[in-house]
Amino acid sequence: MNHPSPTTPPSPRRKPAVFSRGSYAEALRIGEILRKETVGGALLVSAALIALLWANSPASDSYFALRDFKVGYEPWHLNLSLGAWAADGLLAIFFFLVGLELKREFVAGDLRQISKSIVPVAAAAGGVVVPALIYVAINLTSPETLRGWAIPTATDIAFAVAVLAIIGSHLPSALRIFLLTLAVVDDLIAITIIAFFYTSDLQPAPLLLALIPLAIYAFLAQKFRHFFGRKVLASWFILLPLGTATWALVHASGIHATVAGVLLGFAIPVIRSQAGGGPEAGPGLAEIFEHRFRPISAGIAVPVFAFFSAGVAVGGLEGLASALADPVALGIIAALVLGKPIGILGTTWVLTKATRAELDNSFKWIDIFGVALLAGIGFTVSLLVAELSFGQGTLQDDHAKVGILAASLLAALLATAVLKARNRQYRVAEELEKVDADKDGIPDVYQGRA
Repeated sequence: MNHPSPTTPPSPRRKPAVFSRGSYAEALRIGEILRKETVGGALLVSAALIALLWANSPASDSYFALRDFKVGYEPWHLNLSLGAWAADGLLAIFFFLVGLELKREFVAGDLRQISKSIVPVAAAAGGVVVPALIYVAINLTSPETLRGWAIPTATDIAFAVAVLAIIGSHLPSALRIFLLTLAVVDDLIAITIIAFFYTSDLQPAPLLLALIPLAIYAFLAQKFRHFFGRKVLASWFILLPLGTATWALVHASGIHATVAGVLLGFAIPVIRSQAGGGPEAGPGLAEIFEHRFRPISAGIAVPVFAFFSAGVAVGGLEGLASALADPVALGIIAALVLGKPIGILGTTWVLTKATRAELDNSFKWIDIFGVALLAGIGFTVSLLVAELSFGQGTLQDDHAKVGILAASLLAALLATAVLKARNRQYRVAEELEKVDADKDGIPDVYQGRA
């Protein structure tokens, strides 16, 4: 009599992981970016504090005189105040880095896989839509303030990582990547909103002319990526003039000039050229440019913008109470402190349930809540959108800035309370990542040139 041979029972299908740790190479790269943003965040906060103190001191007139001092060539529509130069010019450097980082993430980073990118991108979208709806709901009876609906849509990554540094958080790499992706996608959505909703008196001729230097810039960057990767001065003497011409023409067209920064960032190639040894030989031109120009953005451009933008005359306790009672400030505070975590956490939860995915075992839902609270720090881009919405120096702009500052401080304190309590667990996860890296023999990815 023949007995059937025993069969091995099928192993249960493994559920897809949400926010998995990803590659160690990606973790190293993200860690390097966040270390630079930590210094930039400290400078950003310092510049904003100096501006606030100066704007509310007996010497406040000198601050506003400096901010409103005009310089530039009027026939080219570039006779701008120092505050406008900071917003239109220096922030273009910041958005250039945003363009580089976003392209790098989706071309060569871990997020090039739809399975890994769908959750953070959708969460970022949720973190934009819900705050905007909350702001609109609070300002629905005040049509003149509805124009500020986009103010609470962005996350300030420099400010956020400065908070992480202050509390000494050892956030797992998966959550660090998630936070950075949230901020980058938020910035992309914000710059798209600026381009489409805050463009007035569009001039087609300068916009079409801007395509000429942009096309030459993109061709040279693609064709001679190995050359620009090796020769530091070449990008300053060849690409910078073309980029400046693109920026000036976009500015003259009526579209906010920071849009030019994103387009210039998108034009830089991510993959290393064959002349430089191919993709496996080291970082591409986009990553090299990140290392070269991020210190300029984090150390100069963003802090200077914060200095000229954050200075608002509060008017003592009475003025502060009046500002915080304004629907503009109330809408911003509610949108950033409540709307951001609701949008991010809610979207993430819905997607995990819809896909039957599980969280990575290095963290829990409370950790995502902490990161979502941290994403409520909307500073740099929020200040920019406030100025575009209401005009620099107006009463509504001042109240919006008070709301942004108050919301960012409150979000930072709440995130600190959540993430600080979880720090011991984060240290354990960090040690596990190091052990995994040692087993795999991962080399430092920052060796070599393009």
